[in-house]
Amino acid sequence: MKKSLLSAVALTALVAFSGNAWADILIGVAGPITGANAAFGAQLQKGAEQAVADINAAGGINGEKLKLEVGDDAADPKQAVSVANKLAADGVKFVDGHFNSGASIPASDVYLENGMLQISPASTNPTFTDRKMWNTFRTCGRDDQQGKVAGDYIAANFKDAKVAVIHDKTPYGQGLADETKKALNAAGVTEAMYEGVNVGDKDFSALIAKMKEAGVTLIYWGGLHTEAGLIIRQTADQGLKAPLFSGDGIVSDELASIAGDAVIGTLNTFAPDPRKNPAAKEVVEKFRAGGFEPEAYTLYSYATVQVIAQAIAKTGSADDAQKVAETIKSGGPWKTVLGDLGFDEKGDITAAAYVVYEWKKGDDGKISYFER
Repeated sequence: MKKSLLSAVALTALVAFSGNAWADILIGVAGPITGANAAFGAQLQKGAEQAVADINAAGGINGEKLKLEVGDDAADPKQAVSVANKLAADGVKFVDGHFNSGASIPASDVYLENGMLQISPASTNPTFTDRKMWNTFRTCGRDDQQGKVAGDYIAANFKDAKVAVIHDKTPYGQGLADETKKALNAAGVTEAMYEGVNVGDKDFSALIAKMKEAGVTLIYWGGLHTEAGLIIRQTADQGLKAPLFSGDGIVSDELASIAGDAVIGTLNTFAPDPRKNPAAKEVVEKFRAGGFEPEAYTLYSYATVQVIAQAIAKTGSADDAQKVAETIKSGGPWKTVLGDLGFDEKGDITAAAYVVYEWKKGDDGKISYFER
C-alpha cells in the first residue's frame, strides 16, 4: 500500500510538473479593435496573430507554444486600464500594445504592478519610455524624432508658409504637434495659429474660418486619420487652399476613404516603408495571400512578438518578465521583419528613422501614401 501510494504521489507530481513545463506562453495584443481607430487595431491584431502562427509552426519557444489573447481598449485610456487588469488576471506576462499613447501610458502602470513586460509597436509619445520603468519598450520611433523631421522639412520646403498647428488634445496628437512646433520655432518659423480640437469632432467650419482669417497656407495636424480626413475634405470644400501635413497617425488607407480626392498632396512622416524591407518579404507575401495588406503598424506588431519570443528563448524561461526585459536590452540586436533591432536603457530602439510621404494616385489608380 505504501509503495502504491508513493507511486501515485510521484505520478501526480510528474503530471503537474509536465503540465507546467509545457504550458502555453501567453502573449496579449491590445489596441483599438473596435471604434474609430479600429483600422489600427486590426493592424496590431493581424500582425501579432501571424507572428504567433509562424513561431508556433517553427516549433514554438523552448518547446512551448505561444497563445495570443486579444484586448480591445477602443482607444480609450480607462478601457485600456481595464484591458490591462484583465490580461494580468488571466496570467499574461507579455503584451504587444497598445496603439494609442494615451492608452499605453496608463496601461503600463498596471503592467508594472503585475510584473508584466509591455512592448508597444506604435505608441510614440516620449513619456511612455521616459519614466525609468523596466517594463516599457517600443519597436517604433518617438515623437521628438518625427516632430523634428517634420519641422525641419516644413522650414526648408514651405519657407513663406503661414502654418496652423492643430492637435486633438491627446498625449499622442498634442505631443507630436508640440514637438513639430518646437522644431519649427528652432528653425525660425513662428506658427500663425495653435489650436486644439476634440477627438470625435465632425464639423470644423469654425476652425477653417479662423484659418482663413489668419491667412493659413499649411496645416500641421497632430492626431489620427479620422479627424484628419474630415479636416482635409472640409478645407477643400470651403475653399481654403492649405495642404495638411501630419505624422504616423494618418498612415491608413482609410484616410483616402474619408477625405476623397482632396487627400492628394497631403504629407506625413513615417518610418521607411517596412513592407519594402527584404527581411519582411516572405511575411508580406503571406499577409497579401490572405487578403490583408500589412500597412503601417502591422509589421511593427509582428516584430514585437518576434522580439518577445527571441528574448524568452535566450533567457531560457518565460517565468520572469523582468529577466526577459533585461535580455531584450542586453542580448540584441534581434532579427525581425523590420531588420535588426536593438534597445537602449529606456526601452527605445537604438536606430529610428523618419521620412516624408506624399498622398497621391499610384499606377493602379488607387490613392495612397508614397515616400518622397
